[in-house]
Amino acid sequence: GAVLYVGKAKQLKKRVSSYFQKNNVSPRIRLMVSHIARIETTVVRSEAEALLLENNLIKSLKPRYNILFRDDKSYPYIVLTGDKYPRLTYYRGTPTRRHQYFGPYPNSYAARESIQLLQRIFRIRTCEDSVFNNRTRPCLLHQINRCTAPCVGLISDADYQADIHHAVLLLQGRHGEVEQTLRCAMEQAAQTQHYEQAAVLRDQLSALHTVQQKQFVESTGGTTDADIIALAMRDGLVCVNLAMMRGGRHLGDKSFFPEHAEGLAADEIVQAFVAQHYLNCSVPPLLVLAAECTDATLAALLGEQAGHAVHISAATGGERRKWLEMAQQNALLALQQRATQQGGQQLRLDRLRDWMQMPFVQRIECFDISHTMGEATVASCVVYENLDMRQAQYRRYNVSGITPGDDYAAMRQALTRRYQKLAIGEGARPDLILIDGGLGQ
Repeated sequence: GAVLYVGKAKQLKKRVSSYFQKNNVSPRIRLMVSHIARIETTVVRSEAEALLLENNLIKSLKPRYNILFRDDKSYPYIVLTGDKYPRLTYYRGTPTRRHQYFGPYPNSYAARESIQLLQRIFRIRTCEDSVFNNRTRPCLLHQINRCTAPCVGLISDADYQADIHHAVLLLQGRHGEVEQTLRCAMEQAAQTQHYEQAAVLRDQLSALHTVQQKQFVESTGGTTDADIIALAMRDGLVCVNLAMMRGGRHLGDKSFFPEHAEGLAADEIVQAFVAQHYLNCSVPPLLVLAAECTDATLAALLGEQAGHAVHISAATGGERRKWLEMAQQNALLALQQRATQQGGQQLRLDRLRDWMQMPFVQRIECFDISHTMGEATVASCVVYENLDMRQAQYRRYNVSGITPGDDYAAMRQALTRRYQKLAIGEGARPDLILIDGGLGQ
């Protein structure tokens, strides 16, 4: 049978018996208990190991009565490669020791915008090695003052490495140090009558001021790296907002909408987010929450995973309180946008139900076929359920054993493979199936 709930406890008997009390049990728990067929237990060596196992099982099994935060794409980083002339680039995935990584950033837009601004200031190369190693003359980026053309030797090794050093300082949030270094170098160049060099440094200073004004929201919190986690609830919807502070600057924020969180306490939802989100993700030294974290093992486990101490703190006042208020405001805005989007989707879904005379349509699966001149045929399936696209349930099928270009046979094979699992009790049954292909299908 399907797993209903995954949990951990130091006193297992007390934890399990609490679900079977006649009083003070929520309707959600009563409904879960009514479906229980059996209970399975696993003994581990420590609380940290129990926490890790719990969240691995929640992510893999997706139990109906656990709070679920969807896995998203990995976070983007800015990378300076380990080449002789380091390359500035954008990266998603697991960092390695060969290169320098800065981030993570909340979204690709924030990372790419930072790369563009660094190009404007320090003119670091962004081209692939295959292009860099085969240039015989400067490219267009050099002509528009976005690259110093190290590929053809128009900048010395020392000057290029100085630009890399300044870029690293800026990415680490040490913008004051960068500004002071550039200003001193500009004044020295002017005193020695190297006016062209002084003009270049002047332009870098001007671009740096633009970055400080446009790139990030300033913070007076020093060079702290922190994540601020805020929660908002409204009309049955729950939003967790993650604001990222790196080097004392606000890089941006990201909103999450957990499943199965209705009726749960705010601190329980936030702790579930921390445990699930940072399980396979880089963790800053400081996490700021609205309330104290009651799980003492969580910070220790995250610190062990990250390789540095992790402190989970409540935003009691000062700068951290301002950060949290900003994150909570963004969470409320995200909830409003979500409610508006779902309202429009609900209207369209209601019209579809009326037109098809199927008032209970909730889950829709759509299929399409693609091929290249009859070769490499692939079928795709997307899933819509509960007013949202369920990307984790999307599937692709490589189609073989058919006449090239026969979309009808390809569709038949895809549908057969998809719904054979239903016959043996696996998967969810759709209320409506949409297939591409017109009347012939």
